[in-house]
Amino acid sequence: MKHRKTMLSAAIAVCLGVAAQANAQEAAAQDNDAPSADANATELDRVVVTGIRASLQQALDTKRNSDAIIDVVTAEDVGKFPSTNVAEAISSLPGVTIDKAFGQGEKISILGTDPALSRTLLNGQTVASADWFITDQPGRTFNYSLLAPSLVGKVEVYKSPEAHIDEGSIGGTVIVHTRKPLDLDKTTIAGHVGYLYNDRIEGGDPQASLLFGWKNDANTFGLIVAAQRADEGIRRDGIESYGTVTGNDYIVGVGGGNSFTPTMDWGAGVEVPPSCSGACETTLRANPDAIAPNSISAHYFEQQRERDTISLALQFRPHEKMNIEFNALDVTAAYDNISHSMFAFNGNGWNSLMRLTDLEVEGGVITRASYSNALTVYDLINRQATVDTNSYDLKATWNDERWFATWHFGTTKATGGTGRQVFGEFLNWADYSYDLTGTPRLDFTGYNYGSAAATSPNYPGSPFTDPDAFRIDGGWGADPNDGSTWNTGWGGNIVTKPTWDKEVYGQIDGGIRFDAPVYQVRFGLKRRQHETGQSMAGVALAAVAGYGDATAADFSPRQLPGNYLSGFGNVGDLSNRFTIDGWALADWILSGNWLAPWQSMPEPGTFNDASFVSNTWIVEEDVNAGYVQADYSWNGFRGNIGFRYVQTESDSVGWQCTVSADCTSGANGGVHTYDLVSVKKKYNDFLPNINVVYDFSNNLVLRFSAAKVISRPNYGDMSNYLWLGPQTLTGGGGNPDLDPYRSTNLDFSAEWYFADNAILAGTLFHKDVGNYILYTTGTERHVNESNGQVMDFTVSRPQNAGQATIQGFSLNYQQNLWNGLGIQANYTYSDAEASNGDPMPWTSENQYNISPFFENDRWSARLTYSWRSKYYTQVDRGNYLVTSDYESLDASIGFRINDRLSLSLDGMNLLDSEYYTYADVPGVANTEKLVRGLYRTGRRYMASLRMQF
Repeated sequence: MKHRKTMLSAAIAVCLGVAAQANAQEAAAQDNDAPSADANATELDRVVVTGIRASLQQALDTKRNSDAIIDVVTAEDVGKFPSTNVAEAISSLPGVTIDKAFGQGEKISILGTDPALSRTLLNGQTVASADWFITDQPGRTFNYSLLAPSLVGKVEVYKSPEAHIDEGSIGGTVIVHTRKPLDLDKTTIAGHVGYLYNDRIEGGDPQASLLFGWKNDANTFGLIVAAQRADEGIRRDGIESYGTVTGNDYIVGVGGGNSFTPTMDWGAGVEVPPSCSGACETTLRANPDAIAPNSISAHYFEQQRERDTISLALQFRPHEKMNIEFNALDVTAAYDNISHSMFAFNGNGWNSLMRLTDLEVEGGVITRASYSNALTVYDLINRQATVDTNSYDLKATWNDERWFATWHFGTTKATGGTGRQVFGEFLNWADYSYDLTGTPRLDFTGYNYGSAAATSPNYPGSPFTDPDAFRIDGGWGADPNDGSTWNTGWGGNIVTKPTWDKEVYGQIDGGIRFDAPVYQVRFGLKRRQHETGQSMAGVALAAVAGYGDATAADFSPRQLPGNYLSGFGNVGDLSNRFTIDGWALADWILSGNWLAPWQSMPEPGTFNDASFVSNTWIVEEDVNAGYVQADYSWNGFRGNIGFRYVQTESDSVGWQCTVSADCTSGANGGVHTYDLVSVKKKYNDFLPNINVVYDFSNNLVLRFSAAKVISRPNYGDMSNYLWLGPQTLTGGGGNPDLDPYRSTNLDFSAEWYFADNAILAGTLFHKDVGNYILYTTGTERHVNESNGQVMDFTVSRPQNAGQATIQGFSLNYQQNLWNGLGIQANYTYSDAEASNGDPMPWTSENQYNISPFFENDRWSARLTYSWRSKYYTQVDRGNYLVTSDYESLDASIGFRINDRLSLSLDGMNLLDSEYYTYADVPGVANTEKLVRGLYRTGRRYMASLRMQF
């Protein structure tokens, strides 16, 4: 750590004798890499930061000297926290939360806001990001799983804005600073080797990183080259449910009939008597509005993550007043994954709604139900997925005693998504029941096969363990050998869905210093050209009975691991179910061996399916911005005042159906009726802000901030994307006509530095957000791909839903106690609600972190417990999805062998916490029973040997 005094700050200190004021100006000059006033300033000292306590002190110093409301994590903290990415390292800061749907923190929320309402900048600039999961729509969130902690020198979380920082954030701005070569010792070699183990997988993967830093004797040129290899296996066991149905759906019936009249058994081709009578019929008719799950599945997800990171930093000072920096980052990551689900499709309108035999209703929810010979489905999804990110950034600064100027140019690009996905669907019929009364402990029991599933009605065994019983849908009709009278079934598809995200930027900044209370004025111009898009293409398996109705047994079935669904209660034989080789299925589809004589092999393409077309789009966005910011310090007051003027132009381009008829390849004689449509938007924003800091005493700092801010809509929300569920008659899509969020933010904080390395602080925040974007649900008419009919669908789309208020407070406490012991703790309360009463996504009303630590000359240890209350995430299939309370416990212990070597053992998710989501249905008090997803991902342990020379 370096301490410098500018000529200006020294003069003021001499004239006024106010040391606190000098420190404030020094911090303001150094903020966000702003040049110091004197390039020839003498280096007073160098403090080598080692250990937990020293790094915490460095973070507090940065926070205390800042002119905004910020929190900081230093490099040592990143190394000491049990974490494998930066999001997990900063999640212990007050007001910062992460979502762990796959066991790792990939996206962050700040002060109760949606992750999309915060920005992440690398060295002050955009870094492109892409997602690997095929259902994710490209947004403005950064995928933190890409960023290796070893690259990071410091992370600053700005909770109040400054005019010189890029706009686009309502929650906060995270600035990740990488290390600078001239700040290192002359030659530095550092690295680590480790092993990461997951107890649910019962296996692990190696980890390694290496950093080489060098600078010349004149301290005018230096470089840092760093590389990291990080492999990790991810496994997620769970129970899932998709969509809901009502008691009335059972009463009225859809497709095959209702529960009170004779129906057709489509598997056996015979009529069967009514399934629900007596007490079953009485209960059902008395509860037409009761909600039930549309389907329940045993979920198995497995992924191998492989991340290779290479970074280069060059720093050159050809003149004492000039500094040139070049930073390059290249991340190549593979996220191949498989997702295998065994469904009880109890809400299916053709095979299950009319098979109900018994039920119980509790609090408006059908919590128990049994079915006779109802549809079960085995789904297989294998995906080849990648995320590659590169960033190149060049910055040149001229720094004189009175003025400075900076030229900053760069480009960043990310590609990702699914290179190939194979989706296979196998059908079966069985007797089964479910029990939601113990949620999140779901009871699910499978009984015997139905007559259509095997050669004998009394075929022994479980319906979930025999791959011979599950068959691809071969369709229906008069004669399977006659293409004119036979309707093909659907057994899956092979699709690709690549995505990309790229930006080119350039900016010019300048500044003038004065010997006055307003000691510095900064100004600048910036242009950003951004493009995000995705495309989707594929080929569907239109199978015919006798040709393409293969069984799951044809594709190398195998047993799932012995500890599958451990800890999930009574799941019957689901824990013993099978899986198959997805790539063997893909080869079979591509070979064409499934074709009937009258069929020809389809060519993969975008227009083969309406969902492929709607998933193909591009959003271009050009942003021009200019700012002026005045930094001041006078009589104990310091801070800045400024404004940022921003002009945004966007163009959303995608395919749309231009007629009311079906736009799929089979309609209109095979003539496509899609047109490429462009929707343009343009808007201007004037964004003033003020930060006021008052050094009330040597130990007490008061802060106030007021600002106008914006956040732009997610790129996926701005697209014309649309998906439809032909069975549930639900869907979702985008809206190219969205306006940006606009908010007035007010913040106040008080920080009491009552001892060395100690703070007691409180912050109040209030965000009055206009144009808040929420997913609203309405009725739209679309073609049902399963039957070719135009039908009503319940479709959720983003809309500017009006005003929203996000307000609350946070408390932060940190102190060294005695004999090497210390503690960090914080609590945040957030109250967020839209003007129409809708909940705000990703807002937990309460969250807290407690982290005691210990450190002496040889040993260090840290324990971190985190908890957040439930939070709403999105609208899916017409329901609000809520994630229940979530807790986590992480720990680390380290031993310093000598000055160059140290050992550490980190434990993450030590409670093997349950990640539980449910469908919240308005007007139903007991909807926490409607499980949407219940997952466990296992405990993770990482042993590391670190070295530094």
